Amino acid sequence: MADTEHFVRDDVRAFLDMLKGIGAQTIDQVGAVAGRAQMRAMKAMAEAEPRATAVKMDLSCPGPAGDIPLRLYDVRSEREAGPCVTFFHGGGFVIGDVDTYDALCTEISHQLDLPVVSVEYRLAPEHVFPAAPDDCEAAARWVATSPAALGREVTGLIPMGDSAGGNLAIVVTNQLSVDPAQVPVVVQAPIYPVASESAGHESTKLFGDGFLLTGAAMAWFTEQYGGDPADPRHTPMVADCSKTPPTVICTAGLDPLRDSGREYAAHLIQLGVETAYFEFSGMIHGFITLRKAIPSGQSDLEAFLGAVKLMVERHK
Repeated sequence: MADTEHFVRDDVRAFLDMLKGIGAQTIDQVGAVAGRAQMRAMKAMAEAEPRATAVKMDLSCPGPAGDIPLRLYDVRSEREAGPCVTFFHGGGFVIGDVDTYDALCTEISHQLDLPVVSVEYRLAPEHVFPAAPDDCEAAARWVATSPAALGREVTGLIPMGDSAGGNLAIVVTNQLSVDPAQVPVVVQAPIYPVASESAGHESTKLFGDGFLLTGAAMAWFTEQYGGDPADPRHTPMVADCSKTPPTVICTAGLDPLRDSGREYAAHLIQLGVETAYFEFSGMIHGFITLRKAIPSGQSDLEAFLGAVKLMVERHK
């Protein structure tokens, strides 16, 4: 459907026109290896510069299939005991890594004044479901033990991630609601997450072509990832979400995944979960790591993180 039928911000339109002009191919056309290189190139071109941090340190923790690489960010060299963000990157469970999300993690630490641990979970198709949620849950549990390697005493977890990483943040939150870690999840913060089956959603029909993330790419990611949609660690909205902690969630108005995030937010509200929901109109999927190319996304990210900060202050 042509973008002229929907409100599209000027900077978003310029970015989409640029992609169309260079004939950028989608992930389902190029495959996993080329797609990962393409994502790195996109972030180098379109993402904002990283913020300065006092700490940026590569670490690892034990995982179910070997050590899991991590990166710790903190705007402070030392801090009192407090919550820590565990960040899970997006990329359809296939592309994306700690490096392509480096600038965003510095921004999160800067805006929240909290440490951030970014998790390099295993990717499909080399490692299909449940490798990703296994790694993310293991990393969150490790952070919760306040290991000496972090140099920080963690009193609560804030699972956060975008897209596929938003799915993983919710899955980790659900798992830790059933089988608690050493410290509680105080707030979760999924960003345009894959929370429910999205193939039949109206937003998939409306925005599945011409708005960066395509319906064909979503189907390809799903195929690569594998797993059973009826499994709550795959599709987190089929889980018992009644014990979900306070949640801040955002979607993009032109995103095929918009209705998945809407549906999840509405579900939490129906369950009585304290929930703050943002839908950023005229915005596309992926905007939080395209802030150089789409500068209006910076204020959206700041609004989202401002709500996270407020929610954390209420519940830490």
